[in-house]
Amino acid sequence: MNPLSKIFSKQKQQGQNKVFEREVTTAKDIIAPASVRIDTEYLDLSGRLAKSFFVFSYPRYLVSAWLSSVVNLDVPMDIAMFVHPVDTGITLKQLRRRVTEVQSEIMEREGKGLVRDPELETAYRDLEGLRDRLQTAQEKMFRFGLYITVYGESQEELRQIETTLRSIFESRLIYVKPATYQQKEGFNSALPYGKDLLSIHTSLNTGPLSSMFPFVSFDLSSSEGILYGINRHNNSLILFDRFSLENANEVVFAKSGSGKSYYVKLQVIRSLMTGIDVIILDPENEYKPLVEGVGGAFFDISLGSDNHINPFDLPAPREDEKPDDVLRSNVINLVGLMRIMLGGLTPEEDAVMDRALNETYAAKDITASSDPKLWSQNIPIMSDLEEVLLGMEGADSLVRRLQKFTKGTYANFFNQKSNLTLDKNVVAFGIRDMEESLRPIAMFVIMRYIWSAVRSELKKRILVVDEAWWIMKTEDGASFLFGMAKRSRKYYLGVTTITQDVGDFMKSEYGKPIITNSSIQLLMKQSPATIDIVQKAFNLTTEERSLLLETDIGEGIFFAGQKHVAIKVVASPMEHEIVTSSPKELLERRRTASEQKEDA
Repeated sequence: MNPLSKIFSKQKQQGQNKVFEREVTTAKDIIAPASVRIDTEYLDLSGRLAKSFFVFSYPRYLVSAWLSSVVNLDVPMDIAMFVHPVDTGITLKQLRRRVTEVQSEIMEREGKGLVRDPELETAYRDLEGLRDRLQTAQEKMFRFGLYITVYGESQEELRQIETTLRSIFESRLIYVKPATYQQKEGFNSALPYGKDLLSIHTSLNTGPLSSMFPFVSFDLSSSEGILYGINRHNNSLILFDRFSLENANEVVFAKSGSGKSYYVKLQVIRSLMTGIDVIILDPENEYKPLVEGVGGAFFDISLGSDNHINPFDLPAPREDEKPDDVLRSNVINLVGLMRIMLGGLTPEEDAVMDRALNETYAAKDITASSDPKLWSQNIPIMSDLEEVLLGMEGADSLVRRLQKFTKGTYANFFNQKSNLTLDKNVVAFGIRDMEESLRPIAMFVIMRYIWSAVRSELKKRILVVDEAWWIMKTEDGASFLFGMAKRSRKYYLGVTTITQDVGDFMKSEYGKPIITNSSIQLLMKQSPATIDIVQKAFNLTTEERSLLLETDIGEGIFFAGQKHVAIKVVASPMEHEIVTSSPKELLERRRTASEQKEDA
């Protein structure tokens, strides 16, 4: 075989071997779309459409963070900024020439006796001011390019996004155009290659250019109020007075163990330091160490407790209130309590109960025409209502059900005169030892008692309702809590509603109104089972939704009015010692105290 034949034979053999060779898969092969079709107005990336835009005109003035409204749109997009420095010497020469032209035009108009042109005079002042700042190195000049690529599933979706973009930009006198016939260049320019393929620039000096910075966050710091936490966006303090908002109400939603009680306890301590009184409805008695540690009053509410609350207590009418309005409102609330206690009322029973309650008060000389100052001396109790019902026709069933609370097991709590006072700066009602079936009733009775005290004396207060889903189980309880949240501002009260069972809370028709009537809202870690409900209720973005699923203990999203930030709750060592409810830490403390006692 001649040498040439050997070469051809070898090449043929190598070609056959290459058929069985496996090509190496790279990262580009993994992330690249299966196909790309370039249209004049968009790119088709395997069915996913992309459209690129560029900004070509800016107004005379730009406010800081103007681009944040675009960045925060719930739309997938890529944004690229290209900043090309310009030699100051060249810029000064161009400005000198331009100043000469403008000045010459102004003088020419004056020579002809024409009316002055404000636009020319403004341009002259701006040019001269810019020349001065450039000459003294206070500013520099740049060529700036801003490109945006948005993504959609259809051309109609792209058109809707374009309309939204144009409305945002043009409201600020900024104008944007699609990169027609240059979609490929626009798409590549917006990718993280650092290549400016469109080369559509606007000359900007340092001041306007600094306003382009898109990564900005809300600031919730003021000169008064209490510390709520640290702003995770910029490490600033979240410090303000909740009573400076349109209302002082707050809702806290978080799963168990995420730090919601820790956060509220810190808020209680810090509020007390500013002279604000705090009342706590505590279903698990976990606020007891805190309350006793700051010299407050803790009332254990149970069937065997010596602490009693009379459901028939009346608030003393204020100067701007009519006695008959106070009495009528109290009777309406008592009818709601009776619905909960007696397992519901028929329309007939409802009417009988309303009449019976009015007669019970009247029997004690408590009427709209009597002296309100003497009401507190003749307040009836549950057995007085029973006596009135015994003399009424059609009340037999009501009497039988009511006797459980007047003569039965529950009489010690429900059929007694009140012996409590709210004369401490912090007061807590613990209902951990109350039978579970009676908890909603007990919470309703306690909240009515608190509301009567709040209405009687105008004072800066915070009411903490922990595990609010208990009271939200019944329609009348939920209605009463909503009424307190809605009317609290009038009485200088801020209602803090805390719950871990978001599903049950939102099932109530009053759940959403309570949220909307709360200027402060804190969302901490959520469970996957309830995150969809939370996202819908608070209109969260996809990123915020993910944050609430993955956030650490003591972190979340804090809403105050129109602002919201990512928050981290922090405490001093002394505060932490008072408010922590970690079983591990509490056991360690007891063990240490026991060892110290043995050593002594």
